[in-house]
Amino acid sequence: MAYSAMSGNGTATPDDDPLQTAVWRLRSRACWADAAALITGDTAGGALQRASLFVERCLYTEAGWEEAEDALRTAEALAQGDEERGAAACERGQLAYAATVHQVRDRADEARAALGRAAALIPPGAAGRALLDFRRGLLAENLSHSPQAARAAYLRAHSGAAAHPDRLLLSSTWRHLAGLALRDGDLAEARHGFAESLRIREELGYLVGTAPALASLADAETEPEASRLREEAWRLCRLLGGVPTWLSRQLPPPEPETGPGAATA
Repeated sequence: MAYSAMSGNGTATPDDDPLQTAVWRLRSRACWADAAALITGDTAGGALQRASLFVERCLYTEAGWEEAEDALRTAEALAQGDEERGAAACERGQLAYAATVHQVRDRADEARAALGRAAALIPPGAAGRALLDFRRGLLAENLSHSPQAARAAYLRAHSGAAAHPDRLLLSSTWRHLAGLALRDGDLAEARHGFAESLRIREELGYLVGTAPALASLADAETEPEASRLREEAWRLCRLLGGVPTWLSRQLPPPEPETGPGAATA
């Protein structure tokens, strides 16, 4: 099962807005509600950013669905113009996708309809189109079970993320393209893509998305490197309070140390 992060560039540039820098730092540490509290939600842009934070929290924690729905309804009501309406529809599709993959409720049809509506509103080449293409790839891979369609969508998103640029989205396209390569048995391509995804997320300081990147790279590595990467991912999930929840369930705790001095290490 594949999971996504919303787009963003973190604090990689020195002229970042102080408010957005603070939002990014909280978001990257799984403090979505605290990040949303910093944003004024009475404008279309602010309401959309708040909604996207709450949608991302649902994806990583499998909780907070009602708050995400409320924030999304506000964003939809305040949206003006095709691109803002398209962005709100894109978040609507992502929330429905998250509810479906987490088996909260089957909202696959709603997800497809919302992302189709977003595609009609966001023109090709627009800044939001790459994120939309990526999310359409997630639906194709995980709900429609069509890896060929997913790869085509991920490649469009990859090109768009590189062009704008959107480094966090680029880390996600690298990881999901690598996942398809791993499925096809292309270990070299999979390792390269997973390593690029991990590198970008570490450079951005996107802690909540680093553990999934570590675990993905582990799937393409041999022992003992695979176990080392999974142990690092487990420790990072523990640091963040068990987030991402789905990854915490998949990762076994590291084996206890044995030998002289282990009890006092």
